Amino acid sequence: MMKLTKTESFKQLAPMATVGYAEIGVAFLCFFFVWHWRWNRGSPIRNWPVVGMLPGLLGNASNIHDFITQILKNSYGATFEFKGPWFTNMNYVVTADPINIHHIMSRNFSNYTKGPEFRQIFEPLGDGIFNSDSDSWRHQRKLIHSLIKNNKFELFLKQVVQEKVGKGLIPVLDRASSQGIEVDLQDVFQRFTFDNICLMVLGFDTNCLSIEFPEVAYEKAFDQIEESIFFRHIVPESVWKLQRWLQVGEEKKLSKARKVLDQFVYKCISSKREQLISRDGAQKSEELPNLDLLTAYMQEQGGETDGFTKYSNKFIRDAAFNLMLAGRDTVSAGLTWLLWLVATHPSVEAKIVEEIREHLVVNNEMKWDKDEVVNELVYLHGAICESLRLFPSVPFEHKYAVEADVLPSGHHISQSTRLLYSLYTMGRMESIWGGDCLAFKPERWISEKERIVHVPSYKFIAFNAGPRTCLGKDMSFIQMKIVASTIFWNYHVQVIKGHPISPSISIILHMKHGLNVRVTKRDIAR
Repeated sequence: MMKLTKTESFKQLAPMATVGYAEIGVAFLCFFFVWHWRWNRGSPIRNWPVVGMLPGLLGNASNIHDFITQILKNSYGATFEFKGPWFTNMNYVVTADPINIHHIMSRNFSNYTKGPEFRQIFEPLGDGIFNSDSDSWRHQRKLIHSLIKNNKFELFLKQVVQEKVGKGLIPVLDRASSQGIEVDLQDVFQRFTFDNICLMVLGFDTNCLSIEFPEVAYEKAFDQIEESIFFRHIVPESVWKLQRWLQVGEEKKLSKARKVLDQFVYKCISSKREQLISRDGAQKSEELPNLDLLTAYMQEQGGETDGFTKYSNKFIRDAAFNLMLAGRDTVSAGLTWLLWLVATHPSVEAKIVEEIREHLVVNNEMKWDKDEVVNELVYLHGAICESLRLFPSVPFEHKYAVEADVLPSGHHISQSTRLLYSLYTMGRMESIWGGDCLAFKPERWISEKERIVHVPSYKFIAFNAGPRTCLGKDMSFIQMKIVASTIFWNYHVQVIKGHPISPSISIILHMKHGLNVRVTKRDIAR
């Protein structure tokens, strides 16, 4: 019998070993894919190895809000866990359950902060109120509350808005009406609110809204900053940080936009300081006629010296930028969606016009000289709430769990978990608003006694909830009522046939393609 050498034996066994390894590999892959299929069988979005759920998110980025809404509607407790790519720190718990949100925003408020990741994403906002927690947030909120929650500032607000309506909005719409041309109402409202917020915060009129529609660099820079911040939400942190380091792509655009806006804001701050310093002693002893918030912040320096009230230019820049973000885009987005909804619901438009005639009009002219007039526009108030329910200006919000917790829905929250709650989805939940939740019905906000129906803030969360409830809520309603009443009373708005309507991909719910309309003068004598 022939004996084989060790080398010859190895050569004969090698193919068998190779086949064995291949079989093991195939078996492992089969097991892995079966496990992966079973793991994802009940999931509303596929969780892939390595890349997680990111492909599904990016594949639906163009309709991200409706995509997330569909996922949440099919998830237990309207809550699900989004898994990002491995090692990217992109995992989130996403919810639209009002009980969970009440828990997060009120009952266990101290456990849910903005968190370090939020501050990195929203770093362009600096250390302003939106980016702050704890003592800094409490101090800024207290200060802003003292400045805007008084009758003098409310009077100042109404004067600013009415003057801009008369000198900016009406001339633009009159020209569009007389010449029969299309006008993008979203652009009009963004210019209008940018002028307003710069007047109220900085004491400076940018004159963005005029019949010439001038290109204003710092107004466009504002838009770019918002788009770039949203970009940071949908890509891994390492990607946008690498872009920032290399100064390419979206981060390069962000850097340029920040530079333009910062130059504008710092110039306003310097001018205001010089203006206040140049006043003589007699004028200083009197109450300053300017009620803008920049003046108010600088006047605070005459008080305590506890480290907060000796405000640097950087602190004031951050405060101003946050207030501008809050007051410009939320109102302009709200007005845009409101005008579209009312223009496409003639019966609602007719009721609003009749309410204006009854409460505002004297001798065919609108009169805003009584403070209570704004509160008498109940049906218009309902229409605004209904519009904000369906199209909230801020479609989602962030939170960060300081400690481990269990949500009322039963979902376990680990320490340092990031959470998102979708305001857009909440407005489309049958469990909250009933089977007609997708219908535009201002009547759902009005009681049998023709008063506004109170809805808990954790269900209607367009103005946030709990201790972080929006301080500018009343200001927003005043602006929207004055602008909407002026337009509905003086003009008939017709949306251009075939014009596409969809939400933009941004931290603010603008219309992706604007709102192109034709306006015609209304026959107010009827």
